[in-house]
Amino acid sequence: MIPFLDLHAINKRFEKQFQEGFRQFLDSGYYVLGNQVKLFEANFAKYCGTTYCIGVGNGLDALRLILEGYKILGKLKENDEVLVASNTYIATILAIKQAGLKPVLVDADFETYNFNIQSLRNPISQNTKAIMPVHLYGQLAPMEEILEISKEYNLLVIEDAAQAHGAKTNDGKRAGNLGDAAGFSFYPTKNLGALGDGGAVTTNDAELADAIAKLRNYGTSTKYVNELLGFNSRLDELQTAFLNVKLPTLDSDNSLRRTIAKKYISEIKNDKIILPTYDGNEDHVFHLFVVRVDNRNEFIDYLDRNGIGHLIHYPIAPHKQEALSEYKNLKFPVTEKIHNTIISIPISPLLSEAEVDTIISVLNTY
Repeated sequence: MIPFLDLHAINKRFEKQFQEGFRQFLDSGYYVLGNQVKLFEANFAKYCGTTYCIGVGNGLDALRLILEGYKILGKLKENDEVLVASNTYIATILAIKQAGLKPVLVDADFETYNFNIQSLRNPISQNTKAIMPVHLYGQLAPMEEILEISKEYNLLVIEDAAQAHGAKTNDGKRAGNLGDAAGFSFYPTKNLGALGDGGAVTTNDAELADAIAKLRNYGTSTKYVNELLGFNSRLDELQTAFLNVKLPTLDSDNSLRRTIAKKYISEIKNDKIILPTYDGNEDHVFHLFVVRVDNRNEFIDYLDRNGIGHLIHYPIAPHKQEALSEYKNLKFPVTEKIHNTIISIPISPLLSEAEVDTIISVLNTY
């Protein structure tokens, strides 16, 4: 059996460093927003090319706190509209709703699974104040076009970079430094994953960074001095000790993912399986390798019989979820087709050459 993702094996590589990190954490006696968090914030800001990084509790909170920060700064207000991909994970939409803003769903593109740029202009109104592109599956959204639209309509651009750690444009700018601010998740399955929940905001906006740093910690500037109605969403000190160990290997792991993806794309030859579009650049870090098949249940049974791990990201489109019932009558034909036909196959950086060859052979004989 080739597992979809072996997190134990991925993290086993760092066991001794994790143990040392835990020892330092324990010996420090400082368990919340201590030196490990400060070190990671500095390291990750430098990695992304931004001036600021603020560690928060998880990826959803990262996006929500960006929006809450902009409300404090007067750049957003209740019920302002935010354009967001209709095929994203529901957390992106929850962040917008929880901040008291209105998500406006935009259909996807079959080729990239990101925004359909032709559809992005259509819903813009006088109430539209922000665009939240999602770098879904690890591939950068079409940021050049998005930024042109944002400039034309004076819109904020907030990246959901939860799946795209390390992805970069042809001119070398990384995810997290392509808009006004970005939210990251360090959930264990991410390309840069902790051993628990975690998230961060990156930005070059000093005022926003200051607001979020207060909001994550009850709205305090100094202890017991509450300037804002804040939240409790702090990146864990122990998790940052682990993230500081793993960050230096992120680029090499991403490179291995791209190597596997290129091999899949060049060697999987089966008309029943639609492969992702990829031009070979570093704008994709292949958090997931997603294929499409018409008869998904039959394909899943076939993979199970042949010992190939798989997952569906994601089986139900957001507008079909009970929690978002106000959108249930809307139609997003591309998104619906995507959610009904996609399936993710293994693309861990620890896959052996033999395992990759086996996966290719199994898919070719489907």
